[in-house]
Amino acid sequence: MPFPRSRAVFARPCHSLGEHESRASIELPRQPVNPASALLSSRRLAPLRAPADLPPSSLALLPMIVGIDLGTTNSLLAVFRDGRPHLVPNALGDFSTPSAVAIDDAGKLIVGLAARERAATDPARSAQAFKRWMGSDRTIKLGDKAFRAEELSALVLQALKADAEAYLGAPVTEAVITVPAYFNEAQRRATRTAGELAGLKVERLLNEPTAAGLAYGLQDRPDNSTFLVFDLGGGTFDVSVLEYFDGVVEVRASAGDTRLGGEDFAHALGKLFIERCGALSLADRERLQKDPALWWRAAEQAKRDLSERDSTVMGLMLDGRRAELELSRADFEAATAELLQRLRRPIERALQDAQLSPSSLDEVVLVGGATRMPMIRQLITRLFQRLPLRTIDPDQAIAQGAAVQAGLKARDAALDEVVLTDVMPFSLGVITSQQIGQQRIGDRFSPIIERNTPVPVSRMERYCTVSDNQRQVELDIRQGESPIGSDNLHLGKLDIEVPPLPAGEAAIEVRFTYDANGLLEVDARDVQGGRTVTTLIRNTATEMSEAQIAEALKQLRALKRHPRDDEQNRYLIERAKRLYEDRLGDQRVAIQAWLGEFEQALDTQEPRVIRQARQRMREALDSIDGGFRF
Repeated sequence: MPFPRSRAVFARPCHSLGEHESRASIELPRQPVNPASALLSSRRLAPLRAPADLPPSSLALLPMIVGIDLGTTNSLLAVFRDGRPHLVPNALGDFSTPSAVAIDDAGKLIVGLAARERAATDPARSAQAFKRWMGSDRTIKLGDKAFRAEELSALVLQALKADAEAYLGAPVTEAVITVPAYFNEAQRRATRTAGELAGLKVERLLNEPTAAGLAYGLQDRPDNSTFLVFDLGGGTFDVSVLEYFDGVVEVRASAGDTRLGGEDFAHALGKLFIERCGALSLADRERLQKDPALWWRAAEQAKRDLSERDSTVMGLMLDGRRAELELSRADFEAATAELLQRLRRPIERALQDAQLSPSSLDEVVLVGGATRMPMIRQLITRLFQRLPLRTIDPDQAIAQGAAVQAGLKARDAALDEVVLTDVMPFSLGVITSQQIGQQRIGDRFSPIIERNTPVPVSRMERYCTVSDNQRQVELDIRQGESPIGSDNLHLGKLDIEVPPLPAGEAAIEVRFTYDANGLLEVDARDVQGGRTVTTLIRNTATEMSEAQIAEALKQLRALKRHPRDDEQNRYLIERAKRLYEDRLGDQRVAIQAWLGEFEQALDTQEPRVIRQARQRMREALDSIDGGFRF
């Protein structure tokens, strides 16, 4: 029979199940209910303040909890001190650390800006944008070594942790890490694993839009204030509707696309360049299509240029020849029209699920570096008939919100207690079959808890057998929105025995209970016999096993690393190599000479000589590219 549209807490007409079922606890996606120079002048923050109800002597026992925005393009770390969040600079004095990892010629590990520079000259031993592969079993090759996304993310987290410990003067042991609101169960598990590999206890996974709401002080607004947070980062897109009332920040609805971000806009420019640039031969076009690393930097710079002016020239070096193409902002918008349309659908879904109209929102907040593109601001202004709020640097808002949540976890005396409530980002249910006329259609998804249901929540449905004398029922638990059961994320299979009765007479009640800690409890009860089966389900298809985690820890510890104090030197060397490859003629000769002089200064091992040479090298390279950083 067709499935009823409504979702009742109690039994509804039976859905038909094949053989097997039970009760389970599943840990699922938790949906929570250069100014650096000023800070660098004082390498440490003010001392940590004890919570109001703890004596000062307890400070040594307090865990150091930080907030981390683990991004596709860049990652940031912040700490809550003296009544506000503080961003922590890295060894280069930047707040943003590129989420990039590389292996140099000596086999040593490079993380951050130097790794991003090296990606232009040695893409085979460099990795970027690996956050997009979190929760999958895909591996990324760096030379002769293969890494999962969790391992590469752990290396970025380790770099952030080292920067924080140098800046704060204390060990960092715990973290609140932000994740896209639309991350599924496997992606969230992978993020926790990355934290574990980095030596951090992940105190909480915080949704990025919720972090943005905390950064913007939603908890300080009048009751019944409603925000829509539009978060377009380097590789993911989220939109969430948040409401504040009586000390509670509630997520009303979330939607998004974990395969859409600023990187896609840069790739659209790269594709346009390959299609239109007249200086490219057929062989050139084929080569560029196969190896995006050859044009990514030029496309990213063109994207940034077009965010500030109406036209730019995108150019790159190919075999000693320079190929250029003039691009206008109108060209950019036409090339990304499909991407803009993909941004609209999650907005409409989130508003529909929250049962709100655009006019009922108090604020629309933009976060994520990609929201700097004028076309994004124009899209939001057209959709909501108002100017969006963007008073905090969009690259920093999420890290600041994570620091606020870390302060709440640490019971900072400057923060009033705020309760964060969650919603389920995806529907949870089981695979059933459906009778249509004389034919039974299998592989149908039957939601038990629908997406954007506030948690904690408990829902129950009744299912019945499809065959005469069927002795077992199989419960195939899935997470997703497709009507086709197998298209959704598989979480586990459970079996339960039932009495052999005519088809449709043996029934099972299946209850899903999802709590604020991200655990799904599944109760499966044989209605006739009263038997309940209990088991623990874990999604092991893509998750790293304990043995794999132990092996990964061993491998990461074995990697040779450049000392943290050497990062500025490493970055300047990689930057010089990239500029040498990009330039021709006299500029090449000059870069080669500067590089030789700098390496001679490093060989002296004299801190004063190296410091002066580093300043001269930085100024020289700035004269070539204007100090542009990615």
